[in-house]
Amino acid sequence: MDVEESVGEILRRHEGRGGALLPILNDVQAALGHVPTAAVPLIAAALNLSRAEVHGVVTFYHDYKAAPATRPVIKLCRAEACQARGVEAIAPILEGDDRIQVETVYCLGLCAIGPSAMVGDQVHVVRDADEARRLADRVAA
Repeated sequence: MDVEESVGEILRRHEGRGGALLPILNDVQAALGHVPTAAVPLIAAALNLSRAEVHGVVTFYHDYKAAPATRPVIKLCRAEACQARGVEAIAPILEGDDRIQVETVYCLGLCAIGPSAMVGDQVHVVRDADEARRLADRVAA
């Protein structure tokens, strides 16, 4: 299924729904792994928005990607609680692994037991270097 067909199907599911831009972008991101440039004018036309408005939302939120990831992604929390629990000691281990891509995020909700990382929609606790290496190995496999 090409971009136009995929986006068209998503737009049909949201037809008539008020405030549908973010849910549509979420669905496009989930279906295609990114929000292609070709999707922006389709979404804009369906919602009676300008392409600039849709593009602005896509580029404002860090979760929307313009291209699919080339390597598995681990989102690593760098917020204050995870900093206090040692994320800066495990970050170089993950960032130095060429098999994965590390993205910085701020708060995954495990402040009491972090440092935490997210792979897909699953959150992991990564307390030390060994756990960081095991997570990277699982994600890269």
